[in-house]
Amino acid sequence: MGVHFGVSVFFVFCLVGLSANAKVFNIGSPPGSDITKALLKAFTEACQAPTKSTVMIPKGEYKLGEIEMTGPCKAPIRIALQGTVKADGNLINGKEKWVAFRNIDGFKLNGGGVFDGEGNNAWRSNNCHKTFNCKKLPISIRFDFVTNAKIRGITSLDAKHFHINVIGAKNMTFEDVKIVAPAESPNTDGIHVGRSDGIRIINSFISTGDDCVSVGDGMKNLLVERVTCGPGHGISIGSLGRYSHEEDVSGIKIVNCTLQETDNGIRIKTWPSAACSTTASDIHFQNIILKNVTNPILIDQEYCPWNQCNKQKSSTIKLVNISFKNIRGTSGNKDAVKLLCAKGLPCTNVELGDINIKYNGADGPATFQCANVSPKLMGTQTPKACSSPLTKPAK
Repeated sequence: MGVHFGVSVFFVFCLVGLSANAKVFNIGSPPGSDITKALLKAFTEACQAPTKSTVMIPKGEYKLGEIEMTGPCKAPIRIALQGTVKADGNLINGKEKWVAFRNIDGFKLNGGGVFDGEGNNAWRSNNCHKTFNCKKLPISIRFDFVTNAKIRGITSLDAKHFHINVIGAKNMTFEDVKIVAPAESPNTDGIHVGRSDGIRIINSFISTGDDCVSVGDGMKNLLVERVTCGPGHGISIGSLGRYSHEEDVSGIKIVNCTLQETDNGIRIKTWPSAACSTTASDIHFQNIILKNVTNPILIDQEYCPWNQCNKQKSSTIKLVNISFKNIRGTSGNKDAVKLLCAKGLPCTNVELGDINIKYNGADGPATFQCANVSPKLMGTQTPKACSSPLTKPAK
């Protein structure tokens, strides 16, 4: 189909799987052009349509500036991105996002296309991984208060900051999503979710410079399944407790995932001297494959990058009902398992079952460290697990 704008409506329907009563709004712009105004115009018209509609971005490369597509819309709406949209390759100073979808119910984004954030030049000027007082860069794609949505078959490439950020969402699925940025790209979290209920991230590939999936405060009922992660910083719950007025986290399931060559594996991280007192509960990791992963299993309640906090004050984030089951593979260092809970608020009801993590380095064997937690053990544990509230590393 591509740039042939005269293609029949029937053929368009076949390509994007639309029902017969959906109206198509084409951007009407040639490849190579800036489609910011055309896309906003097409979206606005589609949003006002009384029946389901699709905004079509055909095959080809297009320039796209900062854009915000906001509902509510009168009927379900779909963005069919078949081409590649490219952000400004230079820095976008002070901007919090590149593309934003907001307040839309019944939303779909698909088509096999690419959001290219062109982040290479921006990464060189970004130092947010070293200091709080840094120059903010735009998140590639934001979903704010989007409900009953499905994002499928798209690619996010070289985001300047986070690739995808989700807040205030309900009943939202990401499927067959591909996220790619170099391992050295700073703060390029793959998918960050927070203050949402009922999010599914399934059958996706995330290779980036920060967390593949990161979970912020207020997240409830998250499923991450069949996700391949690496390189990156792994799959992280948190960090939690950095800001005041944070909300509880509950109902997190990370299952049937593979982590390869990541700096961390599956982890929960909270700040000491936290600015709030909340609970993170019912967090379960199961059937995880590790391939040369540093820090494969980690609870860190003294997470304090840049030394910008008081480690003498215990974390006030309560961790309850946590499980790690059937976690297997290889570690990149000897610290295979570290459950380092807060002294003032020990972790409760932590279960470990069938852990088999091998390490073959010269400084081995692998270790299992516990602090302020007495885990319930089931099945076999390699390395040998600790079981007392406060122990030295097990050999």
